[in-house]
Amino acid sequence: MNVEKPRSSPSATSSGQSDHGQTSSSTHVEARPTSTSAGVPWFTERFWSRDPSTAAARKTYNMIMIVFTALIILCVLSVLPIYWGALWQTSTHIHNVKGWVVDFDNGEVGTTISNGIVSTSGPPTTMSWELVPSTRFPNGMADVEHEILEENVWAIVAISAGATTILQAAITSANTSYAPNSTIAVVAAEARSENAFRNVVRPVVTMILDQVTASYNTHFVQQLAQSGQNLTALASTAPTLVTQPVSYTINNIRPFDVPVASAVDFVGLIYLLILAFNVTMVNYSARIEATNLELRLRFRSLLAMRILIPIFLYFFISLFYALLSLAFQVPFNRTFGHAGFVIYWMMSWFAMAALGLAVEAVITILTTKFVTFFLLLWVVANAAVCFLPPELLPGVYRYAYASPFYNVQQAVRTIVFNTKNQLGLNFGVQLAWIGVSLITITVLQYFKRYQAIREHERMQDIEKRA
Repeated sequence: MNVEKPRSSPSATSSGQSDHGQTSSSTHVEARPTSTSAGVPWFTERFWSRDPSTAAARKTYNMIMIVFTALIILCVLSVLPIYWGALWQTSTHIHNVKGWVVDFDNGEVGTTISNGIVSTSGPPTTMSWELVPSTRFPNGMADVEHEILEENVWAIVAISAGATTILQAAITSANTSYAPNSTIAVVAAEARSENAFRNVVRPVVTMILDQVTASYNTHFVQQLAQSGQNLTALASTAPTLVTQPVSYTINNIRPFDVPVASAVDFVGLIYLLILAFNVTMVNYSARIEATNLELRLRFRSLLAMRILIPIFLYFFISLFYALLSLAFQVPFNRTFGHAGFVIYWMMSWFAMAALGLAVEAVITILTTKFVTFFLLLWVVANAAVCFLPPELLPGVYRYAYASPFYNVQQAVRTIVFNTKNQLGLNFGVQLAWIGVSLITITVLQYFKRYQAIREHERMQDIEKRA
């Protein structure tokens, strides 16, 4: 803060003046440290001081704080609900999570279990099930797993081939090695969305299969009793055949077994945006406040500086951001070998450019005073679609497929967990955002330059007239 050096008091003592009005060299006039030459008080006023200049400053301060508080409240009411809404009443969208039932048995067990599962479809609070012919899976369980990995469906319940025949043979021979949980196999991939798997898919599938198998087991034991089967002897030899003749196993073919990956595919994305935002703020301060380069450079040079320098900086920042995850042993080599780390680094670079250049464009108009409000919107809109998959969100959140965060998340799942490979699409979305930002930076900077030139010409006219 530039503070003028205070002047001495205008009323000098008579002993400090000579007869000719000259100041005596032996007289020391004490300067007041509490006011400037304009009479503005420094370091002495209370907040509610009645001094006119302090009162004016206080009025301006209060107005600024009131306006910005109102804007913050407006953001609370308009921006934050985007995230709250993504987590509100997710149970009413569970019907969008699709499941298939495949009957390889084509016997009593397969028919009863399949019909029981499919009959649970309908309510919005449970998964929707479709009975798919086993002829669609000529290679058996290998084809079932392929459908899951291609993300055509969230879960597949497969009734084993010959399940009815194997069960009847076990009853006849009182087979003690009979494994009831081999009758039904549930195939799913947790790494597709660990939150959806843990909070929706596994609980719903478990609840449905517990009910369906319990109903079948009760009916089956009653049939055995009515057929004259000695249940007491059977229970003493092979108790499982009486207590639980049919059961299931859940085969999680892509477990989310790297907990630190949560920092890479969700929370860390917020940090990636914050890092890009810091580059934007430094770039703004350096070219405008510190050097005034914005007014010195021709338009094309200024535009190149605003675009190329941040992208160049993002390249190195994203490298160290990726190295941080590597240092904490995120296994980037699972799917693509050593190239996995480079792919992740490039995705982080592209994402940082997509996120940061958007802020770089907006700050042209909003300046540092208001750009943080856009940052809040940018963070919330991206983060809202990353905790749960779009299928569990209201329809308005389908923009997830075009958001930078979501596509980074999908790329990370492919690299680390070998889920469905859509890297071309994931990179394409980032490039699309970069392209939009390049256009908006150009247009907004041209408008800003036009205003600056007009203002410069106006000031020159005033100087000439003076």
